[in-house]
Amino acid sequence: MARVTVEDCIQKIPNRFRLVLMAAHRARNISAGAELNIDRDNDKNPVVSLREIAEDKLGLDALEESLVSGLQRILPTEEEEEAADEALIAIEARPAPAEPDEAEMLKALQSDRDGAPDNRF
Repeated sequence: MARVTVEDCIQKIPNRFRLVLMAAHRARNISAGAELNIDRDNDKNPVVSLREIAEDKLGLDALEESLVSGLQRILPTEEEEEAADEALIAIEARPAPAEPDEAEMLKALQSDRDGAPDNRF
């Protein structure tokens, strides 16, 4: 059987750095006893993980979430996660700042050119 190459996997995960992180994480999971999604065919764990990625045998979102949570030094509590989610919703709900009209923009550009004090803030 032909060996998997980066070109086979790069179609699934376009960023090579991300591909290496995810394949290495999967290989570590396999070493720790995770169930294989394909036949091993006498391949080592890194090759098996790359073959799984190339053949779409993994849930890449779940693998990435596992990788991120494994790298976190301080795990947030449920209350902190809920507070962060609420803060994000509040930020998204805020109206966008008003765009200055053409006259205001021209006035600001002229004052910058002339070296006038900036009273916009």
